[in-house]
Amino acid sequence: MKKINKLITGLILSTGVYFVSATNVFAQNQPTINLKPGGQFAALENISFSSLVSGGIRLILVVAALLFFFMLVIGGIQWIVAGGDKTGAENARKRIQNALVGLAIVFAAWAIVTLINTLFGVNIFQLSIPSFQGGQSN
Repeated sequence: MKKINKLITGLILSTGVYFVSATNVFAQNQPTINLKPGGQFAALENISFSSLVSGGIRLILVVAALLFFFMLVIGGIQWIVAGGDKTGAENARKRIQNALVGLAIVFAAWAIVTLINTLFGVNIFQLSIPSFQGGQSN
């Protein structure tokens, strides 16, 4: 017991000496960030409502596709874990079926948007909403 106490005391003392005897470190200078117009964030000046809408549509499509993909994976894991349980396998089959339908809907929406862009030249991912510009009255 005395050897263990001596070992623990020695370990604590040596750790304390290690942290107390640390040397100074000379850090690197911080770089300056140019946030003025024309700097690194110049593209942020051109944000408009139409670019927010088109970015939101893209985000929704990507999030929905990822959500349905993970639902498909979870359904597969449920099917494997269900083993011989009929209700567990049936629930897993329904989840897989719903995930596949969801993925089909998301990809069909993307295909329709791409088809409309190809046929009519209207790209919803680069939406341009006209705005009213007030002029001078005579």
